[in-house]
Amino acid sequence: MNRHHFALETLWMGNLGSGTSDYKAYSRAHVIRADGKQEIQGSSDKAFHGDVTRWNPEELLIAALSQCHMLSFLHVAQAAGVIVEHYEDQASGILETRPDGSGHVTEVTLRPHIEISEGDPAVVPDLHHRASQLCFIANSVNFPVRHEPLTRVATSD
Repeated sequence: MNRHHFALETLWMGNLGSGTSDYKAYSRAHVIRADGKQEIQGSSDKAFHGDVTRWNPEELLIAALSQCHMLSFLHVAQAAGVIVEHYEDQASGILETRPDGSGHVTEVTLRPHIEISEGDPAVVPDLHHRASQLCFIANSVNFPVRHEPLTRVATSD
């Protein structure tokens, strides 16, 4: 088994002068950094006093699942002789919170819309299934990751 290590830095930028003296006294602003990459501007969701112009952890989790499925799908499609010309995903997720402030993501739905120019469109659903099995991130979560794929065959207009 191969092991891969990933490292990053999360830096809180939200001390507005009195630290965390009160729940509303600090900003949730932070940056996520990794060597050689652009920073990700993060916060919490608006519902948790965050900045809606920044990415929140729940969105980043959904994005990681969407990216992972896409990259896995492109790999299995290429191996199966299916030529993908376009891929986009309208992903969403559900977060349930409890009165004590805890909570968890209960599900994520990926809606990949792809366009292929070669290969059998009938195999595409199996390719999505195989991509789901290969996705490192989907294999790491304890909630369902649902798929609602749509495939279009490119026309030669």
